[in-house]
Amino acid sequence: MRAYIGGHQAVSIDDFIELALGTPPELWLGEEGESEEERAARRDAARDILAENPELPDDVARIAAEVIEAYAPELFNVVPLVRPAGRGRSSRKGAAA
Repeated sequence: MRAYIGGHQAVSIDDFIELALGTPPELWLGEEGESEEERAARRDAARDILAENPELPDDVARIAAEVIEAYAPELFNVVPLVRPAGRGRSSRKGAAA
């Protein structure tokens, strides 16, 4: 099955992220082994993008919240805990020995 977002085919998770953000994730997260010069250039580009798109952080937060809400059980492997029946709380009256 093929998935298209805005006319672009998304083949991997990274493709979905890049198409949702409009930028590659590496722009925001960096890449392993990047030099200080590459890091400075990447951060400058990110600042320019944020200056041109001030709503981008809110959009990213909204998308992340929607994904977490939709996939929370799978993301966090949530399993409800069951309390054992018949065990009451013992009260501690008196002085400690």
